Amino acid sequence: MRLWSLHPRYLDAKGLVALWREGLLAQKVLAGGTKGYRHHPQLARFSAQRNPSGAIAAYLREVQREAERRGYNFDAAKIGRASRVRMTVTRGQLAFELAHLRAKLEVRDAEALRRIAGIVRPEPHPLFDAVSGEVEPWEVLPE
Repeated sequence: MRLWSLHPRYLDAKGLVALWREGLLAQKVLAGGTKGYRHHPQLARFSAQRNPSGAIAAYLREVQREAERRGYNFDAAKIGRASRVRMTVTRGQLAFELAHLRAKLEVRDAEALRRIAGIVRPEPHPLFDAVSGEVEPWEVLPE
């Protein structure tokens, strides 16, 4: 499961579809609808919110909006009730995710990789405000 902190516009089509599916799974997990994934590191920042289900719904609303901008049909009715929430993400996390995304695109989508080639300081997902700091503690780093 990867709930990107990067703005969804940076994702290729496969990445955006995967984010939608994983976001819907996260929504179900945070609502207590599954036995698995409850302690997944990617969910920590949402679980820490006063209203975790509302926070993930707000996250998904932005993913759905990006899909709509691209002409895709992601069913907004699948999104729960969003809360008004702002979250933070470190610039170190954004840089880590941009490098991770570039590695994925190198393998699967050269055109999408070209579109993000010049990005040095990526924008966060609209739910997040970027703050100073290293990679987030919930990120699972490769050894």
